[in-house]
Amino acid sequence: MFGLILDGGIARLTLDRPEARNAIPAAGWADLQDRIGEAARSDARVLLLTGAGGAFCAGADLGDFPALQRDEVARTAFRCSMRGAIDALHDLAIPTVAAVEGPCYGAGVALAIACDLRIARPGARFAITPAKIGIAYPQEDIHRLVGLIGPGQAARLLFTAEAIDAEEAAAIGLVERVEPQGGAETVAAAIAAHPRDSLAALKRGIRLAAEGERTDAEQDRRFDALIAGDVLAERLEALRRK
Repeated sequence: MFGLILDGGIARLTLDRPEARNAIPAAGWADLQDRIGEAARSDARVLLLTGAGGAFCAGADLGDFPALQRDEVARTAFRCSMRGAIDALHDLAIPTVAAVEGPCYGAGVALAIACDLRIARPGARFAITPAKIGIAYPQEDIHRLVGLIGPGQAARLLFTAEAIDAEEAAAIGLVERVEPQGGAETVAAAIAAHPRDSLAALKRGIRLAAEGERTDAEQDRRFDALIAGDVLAERLEALRRK
Protein backbone atom coordinates (compact mmCIF):
# COMPACT_ATOMS: atom_id res chain seq x y z
CA MET A 1 0.00 0.00 0.00
CA PHE A 2 3.02 2.25 -0.28
CA GLY A 3 4.28 3.69 -3.54
CA LEU A 4 7.71 5.28 -3.87
CA ILE A 5 8.66 7.24 -6.99
CA LEU A 6 12.01 9.01 -7.37
CA ASP A 7 11.76 12.01 -9.66
CA GLY A 8 14.02 15.03 -10.05
CA GLY A 9 15.49 14.90 -6.57
CA ILE A 10 12.08 14.29 -4.94
CA ALA A 11 11.18 10.95 -3.36
CA ARG A 12 7.38 10.80 -3.55
CA LEU A 13 6.08 8.36 -0.93
CA THR A 14 2.34 7.71 -1.23
CA LEU A 15 0.09 5.97 1.29
CA ASP A 16 -2.11 4.10 -1.16
CA ARG A 17 -5.08 2.36 0.43
CA PRO A 18 -7.87 4.79 -0.46
CA GLU A 19 -10.71 2.35 0.29
CA ALA A 20 -9.67 2.60 3.98
CA ARG A 21 -8.67 6.29 3.86
CA ASN A 22 -5.08 5.02 3.88
CA ALA A 23 -5.35 3.47 7.34
CA ILE A 24 -2.22 1.39 7.92
CA PRO A 25 -2.67 -2.27 8.96
CA ALA A 26 -0.44 -3.75 11.63
CA ALA A 27 1.47 -5.73 9.02
CA GLY A 28 2.04 -2.61 6.92
CA TRP A 29 4.32 -0.61 9.22
CA ALA A 30 7.38 -2.72 8.42
CA ASP A 31 6.72 -2.23 4.70
CA LEU A 32 6.48 1.52 5.25
CA GLN A 33 9.82 1.49 7.05
CA ASP A 34 11.33 -0.39 4.10
CA ARG A 35 10.09 2.26 1.63
CA ILE A 36 11.54 5.00 3.81
CA GLY A 37 14.82 3.12 3.84
CA GLU A 38 14.79 3.03 0.04
CA ALA A 39 14.35 6.79 -0.04
CA ALA A 40 17.24 7.18 2.42
CA ARG A 41 19.53 5.13 0.17
CA SER A 42 18.57 7.05 -2.97
CA ASP A 43 20.02 10.33 -4.19
CA ALA A 44 16.77 12.18 -3.39
CA ARG A 45 17.14 15.57 -1.75
CA VAL A 46 13.64 15.74 -0.23
CA LEU A 47 10.87 13.28 0.61
CA LEU A 48 7.25 14.24 -0.07
CA LEU A 49 4.71 12.17 1.88
CA THR A 50 1.16 12.08 0.47
CA GLY A 51 -2.02 10.03 0.65
CA ALA A 52 -4.07 8.65 -2.22
CA GLY A 53 -7.76 9.22 -2.92
CA GLY A 54 -8.34 12.53 -1.13
CA ALA A 55 -7.14 11.37 2.29
CA PHE A 56 -3.80 11.59 4.05
CA CYS A 57 -4.06 8.80 6.63
CA ALA A 58 -6.86 7.67 8.95
CA GLY A 59 -4.28 6.19 11.32
CA ALA A 60 -3.74 2.59 12.37
CA ASP A 61 -6.29 0.11 11.06
CA LEU A 62 -8.75 -0.52 13.92
CA GLY A 63 -9.69 -3.83 12.33
CA ASP A 64 -6.47 -5.29 13.76
CA PHE A 65 -7.23 -4.34 17.34
CA PRO A 66 -9.48 -7.28 18.37
CA ALA A 67 -6.63 -9.68 17.55
CA LEU A 68 -4.12 -7.45 19.32
CA GLN A 69 -6.26 -7.56 22.46
CA ARG A 70 -5.80 -11.34 22.65
CA ASP A 71 -2.08 -11.53 21.84
CA GLU A 72 0.58 -9.84 23.96
CA VAL A 73 3.39 -10.70 21.52
CA ALA A 74 1.42 -9.20 18.64
CA ARG A 75 0.74 -6.02 20.64
CA THR A 76 4.43 -5.53 21.31
CA ALA A 77 5.31 -6.25 17.68
CA PHE A 78 2.68 -3.74 16.50
CA ARG A 79 3.98 -1.00 18.80
CA CYS A 80 7.59 -1.62 17.80
CA SER A 81 6.94 -1.80 14.05
CA MET A 82 4.86 1.38 14.13
CA ARG A 83 7.62 3.09 16.11
CA GLY A 84 10.24 1.88 13.66
CA ALA A 85 8.44 3.36 10.65
CA ILE A 86 7.60 6.70 12.26
CA ASP A 87 11.10 7.13 13.66
CA ALA A 88 12.67 6.18 10.33
CA LEU A 89 10.71 9.02 8.76
CA HIS A 90 11.72 11.42 11.52
CA ASP A 91 15.39 10.41 11.31
CA LEU A 92 15.83 10.78 7.54
CA ALA A 93 18.87 12.92 6.77
CA ILE A 94 17.03 14.75 3.97
CA PRO A 95 14.15 17.20 4.51
CA THR A 96 10.65 15.73 4.62
CA VAL A 97 7.35 17.38 3.69
CA ALA A 98 3.89 16.04 4.54
CA ALA A 99 1.21 17.04 2.01
CA VAL A 100 -1.98 16.68 4.03
CA GLU A 101 -5.29 16.38 2.22
CA GLY A 102 -8.57 15.26 3.80
CA PRO A 103 -8.52 13.27 7.06
CA CYS A 104 -5.31 13.03 9.07
CA TYR A 105 -6.17 11.09 12.22
CA GLY A 106 -4.42 9.20 14.99
CA ALA A 107 -1.19 7.63 13.74
CA GLY A 108 -1.58 9.74 10.59
CA VAL A 109 -0.88 12.81 12.73
CA ALA A 110 2.17 10.99 14.14
CA LEU A 111 3.45 10.51 10.59
CA ALA A 112 2.80 14.16 9.71
CA ILE A 113 4.57 15.54 12.77
CA ALA A 114 7.53 13.24 12.14
CA CYS A 115 8.13 15.31 8.98
CA ASP A 116 10.02 18.60 8.92
CA LEU A 117 7.22 20.55 7.23
CA ARG A 118 3.47 20.08 6.93
CA ILE A 119 1.54 21.70 4.08
CA ALA A 120 -2.23 21.23 4.36
CA ARG A 121 -4.92 21.56 1.72
CA PRO A 122 -7.86 23.78 2.78
CA GLY A 123 -10.14 20.76 3.36
CA ALA A 124 -7.73 18.87 5.62
CA ARG A 125 -8.95 17.69 9.03
CA PHE A 126 -6.78 16.70 11.98
CA ALA A 127 -7.73 14.62 15.02
CA ILE A 128 -5.84 12.52 17.56
CA THR A 129 -8.44 10.03 18.73
CA PRO A 130 -7.04 7.29 21.04
CA ALA A 131 -9.16 8.56 23.95
CA LYS A 132 -12.31 7.74 21.93
CA ILE A 133 -11.54 4.03 22.10
CA GLY A 134 -9.88 4.04 25.50
CA ILE A 135 -6.21 3.72 24.56
CA ALA A 136 -3.14 5.97 24.75
CA TYR A 137 -0.79 7.55 22.23
CA PRO A 138 2.90 6.55 21.96
CA GLN A 139 5.04 8.69 24.24
CA GLU A 140 7.50 9.54 21.47
CA ASP A 141 4.65 11.03 19.44
CA ILE A 142 3.26 12.95 22.42
CA HIS A 143 6.74 14.38 22.93
CA ARG A 144 6.88 15.60 19.32
CA LEU A 145 3.36 16.97 19.51
CA VAL A 146 4.09 18.96 22.69
CA GLY A 147 7.32 20.26 21.16
CA LEU A 148 5.41 21.44 18.10
CA ILE A 149 2.26 23.02 19.57
CA GLY A 150 2.87 23.23 23.33
CA PRO A 151 1.38 21.25 26.22
CA GLY A 152 -1.92 23.12 26.35
CA GLN A 153 -2.87 22.59 22.72
CA ALA A 154 -1.58 19.01 22.87
CA ALA A 155 -3.79 18.40 25.90
CA ARG A 156 -6.82 19.82 24.09
CA LEU A 157 -6.33 17.60 21.03
CA LEU A 158 -5.55 14.46 23.03
CA PHE A 159 -8.16 14.85 25.78
CA THR A 160 -11.10 15.92 23.59
CA ALA A 161 -10.21 13.84 20.48
CA GLU A 162 -12.01 16.54 18.49
CA ALA A 163 -11.15 17.32 14.88
CA ILE A 164 -9.78 20.70 13.80
CA ASP A 165 -9.62 22.14 10.30
CA ALA A 166 -6.54 23.20 8.35
CA GLU A 167 -6.82 26.87 9.30
CA GLU A 168 -6.91 26.10 13.02
CA ALA A 169 -4.07 23.61 12.60
CA ALA A 170 -2.00 26.42 11.07
CA ALA A 171 -2.99 28.85 13.81
CA ILE A 172 -1.70 26.54 16.58
CA GLY A 173 1.43 25.50 14.68
CA LEU A 174 0.44 21.95 13.77
CA VAL A 175 1.01 22.79 10.09
CA GLU A 176 3.23 25.45 8.56
CA ARG A 177 1.02 26.51 5.65
CA VAL A 178 -2.42 25.99 4.15
CA GLU A 179 -2.11 25.85 0.38
CA PRO A 180 -4.33 24.85 -2.54
CA GLN A 181 -3.48 21.81 -4.66
CA GLY A 182 0.18 21.80 -5.66
CA GLY A 183 1.43 23.86 -2.74
CA ALA A 184 3.39 21.02 -1.18
CA GLU A 185 4.83 20.09 -4.58
CA THR A 186 6.08 23.65 -4.98
CA VAL A 187 7.76 23.55 -1.58
CA ALA A 188 9.34 20.16 -2.30
CA ALA A 189 10.62 21.37 -5.69
CA ALA A 190 12.16 24.45 -4.08
CA ILE A 191 13.98 22.25 -1.58
CA ALA A 192 15.09 19.75 -4.25
CA ALA A 193 16.85 22.55 -6.14
CA HIS A 194 19.53 22.67 -3.44
CA PRO A 195 22.50 20.33 -2.78
CA ARG A 196 21.80 17.28 -0.61
CA ASP A 197 24.78 17.79 1.73
CA SER A 198 23.80 21.40 2.40
CA LEU A 199 20.21 20.38 3.16
CA ALA A 200 21.37 17.58 5.44
CA ALA A 201 23.61 19.94 7.42
CA LEU A 202 20.82 22.50 7.76
CA LYS A 203 18.32 19.84 8.85
CA ARG A 204 20.75 18.51 11.44
CA GLY A 205 21.34 22.04 12.73
CA ILE A 206 17.61 22.69 13.11
CA ARG A 207 17.18 19.42 14.98
CA LEU A 208 20.06 20.25 17.35
CA ALA A 209 18.71 23.74 17.98
CA ALA A 210 15.28 22.33 18.80
CA GLU A 211 16.98 20.07 21.34
CA GLY A 212 18.62 23.08 22.97
CA GLU A 213 22.10 22.71 21.48
CA ARG A 214 23.74 26.07 20.75
CA THR A 215 27.05 24.77 19.39
CA ASP A 216 28.19 21.46 17.93
CA ALA A 217 31.61 20.32 16.72
CA GLU A 218 30.19 18.16 13.92
CA GLN A 219 28.17 21.11 12.62
CA ASP A 220 31.36 23.17 12.62
CA ARG A 221 33.12 20.45 10.65
CA ARG A 222 30.31 20.29 8.08
CA PHE A 223 30.25 24.08 7.76
CA ASP A 224 33.97 24.18 6.97
CA ALA A 225 33.81 21.18 4.63
CA LEU A 226 30.95 22.65 2.58
CA ILE A 227 32.84 25.93 2.12
CA ALA A 228 35.83 23.93 0.86
CA GLY A 229 33.68 21.72 -1.37
CA ASP A 230 33.21 21.54 -5.12
CA VAL A 231 29.52 22.50 -5.03
CA LEU A 232 30.24 25.98 -3.68
CA ALA A 233 32.98 26.48 -6.26
CA GLU A 234 30.64 25.42 -9.08
CA ARG A 235 27.81 27.65 -7.93
CA LEU A 236 30.04 30.66 -7.41
CA GLU A 237 31.37 30.16 -10.93
CA ALA A 238 27.81 29.95 -12.28
CA LEU A 239 26.96 33.22 -10.52
CA ARG A 240 30.08 34.86 -11.92
CA ARG A 241 29.14 33.80 -15.45
CA LYS A 242 25.72 35.39 -15.06
